Amino acid sequence: MTQRVRLAISRPVQGACGKTGSWRVFQPRVNRDLCNACGICAMFCPDNAISENLEIDLDFCKGCGICAHECPKKAIEMVREEK
Repeated sequence: MTQRVRLAISRPVQGACGKTGSWRVFQPRVNRDLCNACGICAMFCPDNAISENLEIDLDFCKGCGICAHECPKKAIEMVREEK
């Protein structure tokens, strides 16, 4: 099976001030038992911090919770960040 090439998709990159996920208060945790891999969380993520295989890049995730809110299976839980 060949990998699908997507031309019109952006990827998060380190900005002038560094990586952007450092000020997060809550972080998403995916319950793989509930997840059906629909990809809706990745589609709604404003920072494109969720990969095609639904891994969350915490270096760029800001903890907004949109992914958890949009998940139809409620497979994403927002948990307080431990420093």
